[in-house]
Amino acid sequence: MKRFLTGTALALSLAMLPGLSPALAQELRVGAQNVSNYLDPGQDHSNVGSQFYYNAFDTLIARDHAGDGDFVPALATEWEQISPQVIEFTIREDVVFHDGTEMTAHDVVFSLNRMFSPTYPPYMVRKRDRLGNFTRAELRPDGKVRVYTAQPEPLFETLLSMQQTMIVPQAYLMGLAGHPQADEIAAYEAFGLAPVGTGPYRIAEFIPGERIVYERHAEFWGEPAPYERVIVTRIPETVSRVTALRSGEVDIITNIAPDQIALIESDPAFKTEGSVTPLFHVMIMNVNHPEIADPRIRQALSLAIDRDLLNEALWLSMAEVPSSHTMEEFGDLYMPELETFRHDPEEARRLLEEAGYDGAEITYDIHSPSYYTNDLLAAQAIMEMWDAVGINGVINPRESWTGCSSEMMTRTWSNPMYFADPFGSFGVMWAPGGPSESCERFNTDAAYAETWERFRFSEDTPTRRAAYAELMDRIAADPPVLPLYRPFEAWGMRAEIDWAPAATHIPYVLDFRAGRISENES
Repeated sequence: MKRFLTGTALALSLAMLPGLSPALAQELRVGAQNVSNYLDPGQDHSNVGSQFYYNAFDTLIARDHAGDGDFVPALATEWEQISPQVIEFTIREDVVFHDGTEMTAHDVVFSLNRMFSPTYPPYMVRKRDRLGNFTRAELRPDGKVRVYTAQPEPLFETLLSMQQTMIVPQAYLMGLAGHPQADEIAAYEAFGLAPVGTGPYRIAEFIPGERIVYERHAEFWGEPAPYERVIVTRIPETVSRVTALRSGEVDIITNIAPDQIALIESDPAFKTEGSVTPLFHVMIMNVNHPEIADPRIRQALSLAIDRDLLNEALWLSMAEVPSSHTMEEFGDLYMPELETFRHDPEEARRLLEEAGYDGAEITYDIHSPSYYTNDLLAAQAIMEMWDAVGINGVINPRESWTGCSSEMMTRTWSNPMYFADPFGSFGVMWAPGGPSESCERFNTDAAYAETWERFRFSEDTPTRRAAYAELMDRIAADPPVLPLYRPFEAWGMRAEIDWAPAATHIPYVLDFRAGRISENES
């Protein structure tokens, strides 16, 4: 049996007790490129939504985001792995939800089982793409909570510290539809518009797509929030966000492209903080569309794109171009030696000729208005690169998501690192039965599934590495995706503010908890 409560974790747990740190300021105003249309950590996995949950919700196991990302106690004070398929949690006492009710082990069991055995369709998707091995959570007679899996689970802590396993109040959620004893879709939908958690800030106001107001949760179980209020307002245009910062309308702005950084930093009253984001901007390809069903055509679409040139022109060489679907954050599973993706226009021309490509129009869907930084500029450059090898590409602006449309041929998308493992990035999207195959734009077979099982469930690192290399060989031969680059994303702010994105978070998280943000006297 393994027990988890290290000295470091215990020290952090004690440091988070109420009253040990005073609040630092009154109000923080944020100008965000986008604001979600709902706030439910269980169903959401969007880049936009991921920004907003960490301030208001907690998991059983947390990460030390002020340090090196070690697992630390949160709503569980300790945990013990009983067997390869069972983990047991001791639940923290005296935790109060934002609606004033006390959190109990029943809320924990409900929160986990709503994801492990979902009835709400969006939860079913999250179950399928990352929680498929989990079977149930149960309350033990001693008040502890046990979680069970179908197969031995090598990633227990990682998966149970994800956003999707944040704890919510059972009675409040189920009562939102007027029938507290019934499991109703209407209640889950209502929760996304009036969310309640246990975090240091409560969501006091939410206008979908426009505005979120956090207020300090006076009964938070840990160290008090540093701000009385945090107001997040959607300002979609980059120039407008920069103007709002410089005019004093907001204190922090998100999603600053590299060519805007110098403008902000030219004024000593402001500064930027940025990093290469644990996320790929990608081009996805519908392997089942008749015009590009031949894998040689999709190989050519990929080989024609000079990603180093895109990085130089659009990101001032501040992004990172991968040789394979890998990130340094994967630790022992980081595999930069693989060459899954490359630029070779001559080979692209040869493959097009060999496949008998007849100049048919190949559409490239993008979000309209632009959702990703430099999205349109990248698409325009890719069309020129395709044209140079004889591909008739056309940009197709779309206001709605087209990734599950049979008409979609290629499109821009992103592939975040939802947790620091290849399963948490590539795997969430391209596993057998995952979102890509479910949308019928990607196919797997028995051989792929066997390789995936070796990669996903082995506790032996060399075995996992070998299996992942096999998966990348399959992706190279029959490509459904091309990672373009890891973008360099920056945030602008007043010079007095000491804040930066934590490398141990998933992308874009606005973490304004104690110990993560402070303000110097001007």
